Amino acid sequence: MGAHEGNGPSASRVEPGSVNIPLGTFPATSTSSNVNAAKVAQDALTGLAEALSGQNEAAIARLFLADNSYWRDHLVFTWQLRTLKGADKISKFVASSKTLPTKLDIDTSEPHRQPKFGPIDGAGEVNGVSSYFSFETPISRGRGLVTLAEDNGTWKIFTIFTSLTELKGYEEPTAYRRTKGVQHGGDPNRKNWRERREAESNFEGIEPKVLIIGAGQGGLTAAARLKMLNVPSLIVDMNERVGDNWRKRYHQLVLHDPVWYDHLPYMPFPPHWPVFTPKDKLAEWFESYVKHLELNVWTSTKLTSSSWDEGKKEWTVTVERKRADGSTETKTFHPKHVIQATGHSGKKNWPNIKGMDDFKGARLCHSSEFSGAYHNSRGKKAVVVGCCNSGHDIAQDFYEKGYDITIVQRSTTCVISSESITDIGLKGVYDESGPPTEDADLASWATPSELMKTQQVTITKRQNENDRALLDGLRAAGFGVDMGDMDSGLMMKYFQRGGGYYIDVGASQLIIDGKIKIKQGQELAQILPNGIEFADGSKLEADEIIFATGYQNMRTEARTIFGDEVADRVGDVWGLNAEGEFRTMWQQSGHPGFWFMGGNLAITRYYSRILALQIKAIEEGILKNEGQSERARL
Repeated sequence: MGAHEGNGPSASRVEPGSVNIPLGTFPATSTSSNVNAAKVAQDALTGLAEALSGQNEAAIARLFLADNSYWRDHLVFTWQLRTLKGADKISKFVASSKTLPTKLDIDTSEPHRQPKFGPIDGAGEVNGVSSYFSFETPISRGRGLVTLAEDNGTWKIFTIFTSLTELKGYEEPTAYRRTKGVQHGGDPNRKNWRERREAESNFEGIEPKVLIIGAGQGGLTAAARLKMLNVPSLIVDMNERVGDNWRKRYHQLVLHDPVWYDHLPYMPFPPHWPVFTPKDKLAEWFESYVKHLELNVWTSTKLTSSSWDEGKKEWTVTVERKRADGSTETKTFHPKHVIQATGHSGKKNWPNIKGMDDFKGARLCHSSEFSGAYHNSRGKKAVVVGCCNSGHDIAQDFYEKGYDITIVQRSTTCVISSESITDIGLKGVYDESGPPTEDADLASWATPSELMKTQQVTITKRQNENDRALLDGLRAAGFGVDMGDMDSGLMMKYFQRGGGYYIDVGASQLIIDGKIKIKQGQELAQILPNGIEFADGSKLEADEIIFATGYQNMRTEARTIFGDEVADRVGDVWGLNAEGEFRTMWQQSGHPGFWFMGGNLAITRYYSRILALQIKAIEEGILKNEGQSERARL
């Protein structure tokens, strides 16, 4: 879930326009014994393939649980991200598609992929059959996962997930398809690898098809996927070095997610890598990633102008690049696509509070500008407004440097220990003994959001039991704790609102021990020259005030960078729609040739392929570059 932040007004708040999705229902557990899982799965996939080939709605519907079944599809049928619920909706959706799977085969390549009888609810309470499978369409290949439940003695499909992985004729040059990397012969003008690489990275005589704004995990993974699809892309970033988006953040920042969850495409972290990655180590890894995957990145570069030609379906963009010798180079490109990869958040939430301009202390800033607590500051007073991941980390940094530190918590926070994340939440999927990352991703995204929310309620209960002493201690210290929407915990908070939680890496015990103080449940009335006054009239002295108040919708950053014409056409970003799919991210945004990319490392790993395949399909004439918004599609 990463180092996101935010301190919203209530535990159930979601992004504006985002749907607070309901809890899904799992079917009754199978009471059968000696189930032949391979036969059950094979019969279901064979029947489905036959029904699909005839586009027979009735035959398709009969294979599914009538009301409580799901088909989650990423790009296969309509080049969209969709989740359909109920046999009638599912059958109408797939039967009307112009792109149907022509082949569905059980995956027996690894033991964990083969059909098995056992829990299908993530909690060990509902038994059924599950199986990985592969499929083809006339133009593509993909992978999927199906679960089946017993209904009055008949096995029916409960959930099925289909995810596009490659386009026929445009397969990635990996493994047996890797390139030779050299051209032998007697050509006197033949360039070596370094010369070819320099020409490519400087775009000598060629133009990028895709311009990517931002060299964080979103921009890098998108560029890596496009590189493998032979789509020339250029990343521009205003920082001096790749990785500075992490390197320049506060001193003690460490990823709150474990290493098994955070691998990047094509280049996983090595086996000696620490469980939790420090920010500077991640920054260096990003630099290495760029070099080893030969990504084109221009640092110290800013976008100075952009415009879209509706007739040519292309952008005109001008970038200004500062070279190592201090000179400035201005270049104009005409890419077909622009990806905004500035993070899944937008502009910083910067409050407008009376008296801010009159503060006389050493520092008043947003958490994104906080470089770390000052040394030799024992006895100084600091206040952090906001108490999610960043707020806690910053408060802990202040404490360790000797400050008298107080966190202002205006509402409540979902808190979970990092041990409960690794040992309960991600155990068996993203851990040392878990399946390969590609399989873990497939299993994770195969679960429709309604069912995931139900799973998270059970997982949250188990995590809270494990964290009972921690949570009780926080409440006793006056810290407001919540369990997320419908008690579904941290993950759904992240999906539905992008913040509102803290993964504990030490600050909670400091709060329990009184070493970090809490001011809870009060709004700020005004900033005083030497502190803060609250709505109840109480005051806090402060030499430094840090606002860890999160960020606005990513669409606000699009407005700043690309202007009103672009921002007015795209949809709101992040949060979930009525089907439980993310809004606007990684898919046609509402403006042709304009894409949003963001999320934590795990999310960008999976969805970078989803985004890149759509761009490749457009470039090859398979998909139209219409920019159709999610609202229009649904």
